[in-house]
Amino acid sequence: METWRVYLSGEIHTDWRARIEAGAREAGLPVTFAAPVTDHGASDDCGVAILGAEDKPFWKDHKGAKLNAIRTRTLIGHSDIVVVRFGDQYRQWNAAFDAGYAAALGKPLIVLHDASLTHALKEVDGAALAVAETPEQVVALLAYAITGTLDARSARDAAE
Repeated sequence: METWRVYLSGEIHTDWRARIEAGAREAGLPVTFAAPVTDHGASDDCGVAILGAEDKPFWKDHKGAKLNAIRTRTLIGHSDIVVVRFGDQYRQWNAAFDAGYAAALGKPLIVLHDASLTHALKEVDGAALAVAETPEQVVALLAYAITGTLDARSARDAAE
């Protein structure tokens, strides 16, 4: 069975990526994962660290955003499925961009967020092929999409 490439975008302050990766490993799914730079400081400072200091915060952020976009757009472009997580504590504008970019490329999009964000994210959810509330649901969605089984635990057998 071919290996699927899954891009995990969005919120960086919880363990949702680790839970999806562990669940996929436990289910024996043939997947590799990619993600944006999740070190907040490195992501914010990459532009000025590599290309030089800026006097105004706008230009510092502009440089960093452009450099991060090189990674993000490339990895989304190479992905088979894109999962975008929206947390409830922070505004994830970059995650909204990633969701829109993936949808524009025709990439299957899974959106992950708490039920309390359903109204706020209705347009993003509208672009998704599935909307999940837990990382475990994402694993089950991946298992079904990849193996055609409903039980993530039995996905290991179907993948072989």
